[in-house]
Amino acid sequence: AARRDFYWLRSFIAGGVAGCCAKTTTAPLDRVKILLQAHNHHYKHLGVFSTLRAVPKKEGYLGLYKGNGAMMIRIFPYGAIQFMAFDQYKKVIKKQLGISGHVHRLMAGSMAGITAVICTYPLDMVRVRLAFQVKGEHKYMGIIHAFKMIYTKEGGLSGFYRGLMPTVVGMAPYAGFSFFTFGTLKSIGLAQAPNLLGRPSLDNPDVLVLKTHVNLLCGGIAGAIAQTISYPLDVTRRRMQLGAVLPDSEKCLTMVQTLKYVYQQHGIRRGLYRGLSLNYIRCIPSQAVAFTTYELMKQFLHLN
Repeated sequence: AARRDFYWLRSFIAGGVAGCCAKTTTAPLDRVKILLQAHNHHYKHLGVFSTLRAVPKKEGYLGLYKGNGAMMIRIFPYGAIQFMAFDQYKKVIKKQLGISGHVHRLMAGSMAGITAVICTYPLDMVRVRLAFQVKGEHKYMGIIHAFKMIYTKEGGLSGFYRGLMPTVVGMAPYAGFSFFTFGTLKSIGLAQAPNLLGRPSLDNPDVLVLKTHVNLLCGGIAGAIAQTISYPLDVTRRRMQLGAVLPDSEKCLTMVQTLKYVYQQHGIRRGLYRGLSLNYIRCIPSQAVAFTTYELMKQFLHLN
């Protein structure tokens, strides 16, 4: 019974660690993505790789990790809530609605993503504002100062939830298809080729788990598929989050307005899918590391 105690807490810790490992892997690319997506005037004429080279020259190597402290404060609870909620929702959907198979993964994943976003959104807001700053032009002195400023200048609590709607709408398919693709690949792989792809779990020899390199591959594929489906909503969300920092913010008040604006101004490839290739370089390793770390943590914390 002791093993079953605090199952939710161990699942929470496993998810948090998985989130942090995944994010640290790709933090420099996150910084570049925000600078490019939002057309920061210091870097807007550059591409991905030239920006990766330019940031250390202008701001030192730690410039690539700017906003990463705030990111960890957000990403631990985010990963923790998302993975824990996924486990819980999956059980509830199976039990209450009698839906199982692959569909319940899609539903549980979407709901888990939405739950995690709503709980940690204000932290993301602050991180984006900090990451958008460039040396010498600081509006916010740090995490707490940014919280205070947004709270007093932008309408109290509602100031922290600008752009929440496109985030939720973008997160639902991203998390849903992520968990769905990974879970489906995992179950098919272990069913079809258990000896080739699987090995007994460290904490429970009766349970088969994927070998580490197969885990990485499945996580990467899950990331790529989920990203392609939800990317335009991510661009929309950044545009709305940066709000008053950017010109034309009055044309980008609702999600539909913003999607329209980006499409009319920049088209599909240069607007709605701008920076997608960078996002693959970001989200494929990130999802690969997240799922693999979570699967390993599950074994260390006896969750199988």
